[in-house]
Amino acid sequence: MFWKWSFRLLIIFLGLWLLLDLSSRLGAEIFWFQEVKYLQVFLLRIMTKGGLWILVAGITVTYFLGNLALAQRLKYADSMKIAEVRREEAGLRGQLKNLLSPQYLKREQITKPDTRSVPLRLHWLFPLALVFSLLIGLMLVHYGEIALSYWSSLVNQVSLPVFALFRPEVIWQLSREITAKILYFGLLLVAAIAVLIYPRFLLRAIAIVFSILLSFILSQNWAKVLQYFHSTSFNQSEPLFNQDISFYIFSLPLWELLELWLMGLFLYGFLAVALTYLLSADSLSQGIFPGFSSQQQRHLYGLGGLLMLVVALSYWLSRYELVYSKRGVSYGASYTDVTAQLPAYNVLCILAVAIAIYLLLRTFFWRPKSRYRPLVFYGLGFYLVMVVAAGFILPTAVQYLIVQPNELQREQPYIQRTIALTRQAFDLEAIDAINFDPQGTLTEADIKANDPTIRNVRLWDQRPLLQTNRQLQQFRPYYRFPDADIDRYTLRTEATPPVSESDQGLARTTERRQVLIAARELDYGAVPQQAQTWVNRNLIYTHGYGFTLSPVNTVAPGGLPEYFVKDIADNNEGALDTSSTAIRDSIPIGEPRIYYGEITNTYVMTKTRVQELDYPSGSDNVYNSYDGQGGVQIGSLWRRCLFALYLKDWKMLLTRDFLPDTKVLFRRNINQRIRAIAPFLKFDSDPYLVTADANPDNLNQQSSGTKNYLYWIVDAYTTSDRYPYSDTGTHSINYIRNSVKVVIDAYHGSINFYIADPRDPIIATWSAIFPNMFKPLSAMPVNLKSHIRYPVDFFKIQADQLLVYHMTDPQVFYNREDQWQIPNEIYGNETRLVEPYYLITSLPTLNAVDAASGREEFLLFLPYTPKQRNNLVAWLAARSDGENYGKLLVYIFPKQRLVYGPEQIEARINQDPVISQQISLWNRQGSRVVQGNLLIIPIEQSLLYVEPIYIEATQNSLPTLVRVVVAYENRIVMTKTLEQALQAIFQPEVTPAPAIIRPVEESPLSSE
Repeated sequence: MFWKWSFRLLIIFLGLWLLLDLSSRLGAEIFWFQEVKYLQVFLLRIMTKGGLWILVAGITVTYFLGNLALAQRLKYADSMKIAEVRREEAGLRGQLKNLLSPQYLKREQITKPDTRSVPLRLHWLFPLALVFSLLIGLMLVHYGEIALSYWSSLVNQVSLPVFALFRPEVIWQLSREITAKILYFGLLLVAAIAVLIYPRFLLRAIAIVFSILLSFILSQNWAKVLQYFHSTSFNQSEPLFNQDISFYIFSLPLWELLELWLMGLFLYGFLAVALTYLLSADSLSQGIFPGFSSQQQRHLYGLGGLLMLVVALSYWLSRYELVYSKRGVSYGASYTDVTAQLPAYNVLCILAVAIAIYLLLRTFFWRPKSRYRPLVFYGLGFYLVMVVAAGFILPTAVQYLIVQPNELQREQPYIQRTIALTRQAFDLEAIDAINFDPQGTLTEADIKANDPTIRNVRLWDQRPLLQTNRQLQQFRPYYRFPDADIDRYTLRTEATPPVSESDQGLARTTERRQVLIAARELDYGAVPQQAQTWVNRNLIYTHGYGFTLSPVNTVAPGGLPEYFVKDIADNNEGALDTSSTAIRDSIPIGEPRIYYGEITNTYVMTKTRVQELDYPSGSDNVYNSYDGQGGVQIGSLWRRCLFALYLKDWKMLLTRDFLPDTKVLFRRNINQRIRAIAPFLKFDSDPYLVTADANPDNLNQQSSGTKNYLYWIVDAYTTSDRYPYSDTGTHSINYIRNSVKVVIDAYHGSINFYIADPRDPIIATWSAIFPNMFKPLSAMPVNLKSHIRYPVDFFKIQADQLLVYHMTDPQVFYNREDQWQIPNEIYGNETRLVEPYYLITSLPTLNAVDAASGREEFLLFLPYTPKQRNNLVAWLAARSDGENYGKLLVYIFPKQRLVYGPEQIEARINQDPVISQQISLWNRQGSRVVQGNLLIIPIEQSLLYVEPIYIEATQNSLPTLVRVVVAYENRIVMTKTLEQALQAIFQPEVTPAPAIIRPVEESPLSSE
């Protein structure tokens, strides 16, 4: 009795704890979404997920348990089973007994009507039951893997993986994988045998587990449900079924999700009921099953009819999934798919519907004795033969016997479809292709005429600058620079006094400079272990402070980077040190506290009795109290209890440092912050910091006492893996658009989503789902809009697809005769792929380019070389400024003459005797040479190659820029500065003095 009550109390305690935990999570999330002003987004999402969970779980558990309860009622009684076994064992004695006792025969005819199916002996019964049980185990493995992958994606805050449908090919693959692993196969076999031994308990338990798994899987796909009911037309059709592409993006995923659910529902229901009947009254131990009774057959017919309807749905959807086929030489439906696989799916679908209708009609209009009963088994056997023949053998035969001998002719129209739709899906059609023939006629006058380009040639890469920052600008162990970002700023020149932005002479007194900006964030993990107390973690170490701003092209004395903005100033001139008055007037600094950043992974409480560490000043520290708009108030006792439970931090209840205005700031990592609001978007891997006055007129200022000018900008993408005929390549997606720009206030934590590509139907769908979430890009403050840039991640994906899909001729594509590759470069001592790089330069002036190409722009570049060749074949450029934002150009270089590629220039640099000797001298013990990024810079109608050379110590690295290598045409020079290198590269070559040739005297022996 004691243990019984103890168990009940434990169950009650666990239930209350779970209820409190869920309530605290829900309450804290509501408060947080209310803080960031996206509560409507959260409520719609949670209601959709909750509604799907309740609906699916309710239907699933009702269907499972209802059918199992019915099966328990219809299964054989023990006495009937024993009588059947006795007759089988008695043989002639039983026959004699029936002959001498007619009343016994009458009783048997009453208790056992002659409408049962054929009895099953042990040699058929056990394998059949074991196969059913193993199939249940495979279902558990499959659906469990999907649920675990979804759970992992929720923990890691990544997008949901694509689920595989439970179809014959998946069953075969799972069987092979599990059989190959002896331990897994043994566990599966033990579980299957356990079901055979304890069918009643385990089948009910598995039914409940399945209900939880299915409801969890479907609830995590809430986005597909909402997209289906708010779909937006693409106004483009695919060529096979002539369906609008929106059908594949928004409708087909929901139908596949429905199939996944219904297949699990009806297949497990059929298997569980069949096992209940087969194992009733200890049939395995008695060695015989008497056959299915009339009512049992009717029950199984009904379940089988529903299962065949799902099979028909599966084959119907498989028709549309042919547009993602990987058979043949191109992605999407090939000749075999269209001429063999598609008709086979049509036939299998129709046959499945016919069988389902027949089974359901037999269920509703049941006749115990029917002469057509054997047709069911013949029909199912014929169907299985058709599945193998039409679904596998016929397409394989067509592929090998008809297609492969005439592959180009057969596949040509399908190759054309793949090329066209892949280019659409990755927005490659918008790329303007331009033939560019470098002339090699560059002069010193051209260099002077392109001075803005020269003044922005990047000599400092992110890696050496970050290493230098960590040595010179961190000041305390708890500060860290997690990243450095390329950007451009309009700076006033030193020669003129500050002017208002309305001044018409602004263009003459400013210049655009390419810079590297790095945020000085607080890394609490670097605080000494002895100081990592609760008070320090949550009340004192709350924020980072300031940033550094460095021009990419200048070097300070000693080879170190020059800083426009650096240090932490404690004077009347500002919070940070600036290099000049012009910089101070150009770069807004204000009070540069960073409460929200890339490594702010702790939650903090502000406006407490404890002052927050602001920044170090000499041997002392300066303290401050947060007055921003971020955070949730926890002054009341019930809110403290709520967040103590949510954050699992009971010290919040015991501290005496809280005040009525105390706030808790959590989810301060900007990557976690934006993913919590919009998990349906894919975010760029590189958020970048911007310092700008977003409210020059003080109209939208959030806090009157705070001058905050630091913002994070993150690019966000809408993606899909369901675009028809679009090749995924090396990626998991086959459609992408850079549709959203996200701006996060580094002080207040506010978040704004701006639509950057209103033409994208997917973002139009999300705008319809969440009408108050997205703003047009025109609503972004002008000073912030001037800093948006073409994102590197998006550019890389497009560049990768362009390697193959620049070929638009099907025959050239089939032969792969013009395939490109991304070249390698030497960085440090390692060989790696060339990374895209930003430049401020002007595009080569060609007739195909608009007039704006004559001025300097902020551009993103990546070179190409032919496959297995090193010469330059093409060059992809993305524009980031003004009305030209988002436009791409690919410059095609002539194939009939050599244009040096990065690897060829690297080889020439390392083969130069003077340069090679100098690098070898620097590579002494204790130091090493780092060859920086090789930049290819267009100037007029020519190409200039620039590579910085750094030296760094092997211990406590502090990289210094020691040389600049410039290559042009057939000349290479290495000097201390870029200016010297450019002067040297255009100096006339000095003709070396002719060698003195002495006559060779003949030896006496030769004269003889």
